[in-house]
Amino acid sequence: MSSTMTLTGRLTGTPELRFSPAGVAVAAFTIVTSRRVKDPASGEWSDADTTYWDCKAFKQLAENICASLDKGMEVVAVGRAVQESWEDRQSGAKRSKIAVRVDAIGPSLRSATARVEKTGGSGQGRQDYQQARAESSREDPWGSGVPGTQAQAGGWGGGDEPPF
Repeated sequence: MSSTMTLTGRLTGTPELRFSPAGVAVAAFTIVTSRRVKDPASGEWSDADTTYWDCKAFKQLAENICASLDKGMEVVAVGRAVQESWEDRQSGAKRSKIAVRVDAIGPSLRSATARVEKTGGSGQGRQDYQQARAESSREDPWGSGVPGTQAQAGGWGGGDEPPF
């Protein structure tokens, strides 16, 4: 039995979507966490206790992660620690690591905004993922930076000029 854990950090890369032989969607990604500390002598801030967490999510959550989140985004993830074991292909040695099985994740709204859209749960898998990625690459460069959304902050309709 594993306790629930909450991670607040940044994605180190774009989540990778794969499908198992049975057709189950699997998202793999890494979240880096650290805390900021101030050196009392110099007054400078630095990162401390930096940890990289290998994470996996499955099924519709995996598809939603890959369609919505991207490298560098600050996220809040809830999951549980699991021990993954495998045999090294080259040496045959047994290996293991602690990873996080993510049950829920979303962008942190501390320094960003997001517009939430309910998915249809169509289970179209790869097609939904590819369509969402294609749509996010055509969006307004002045947008929110969150794939699948357009910036409409402060009533700005997007026009030819940015809102500043």
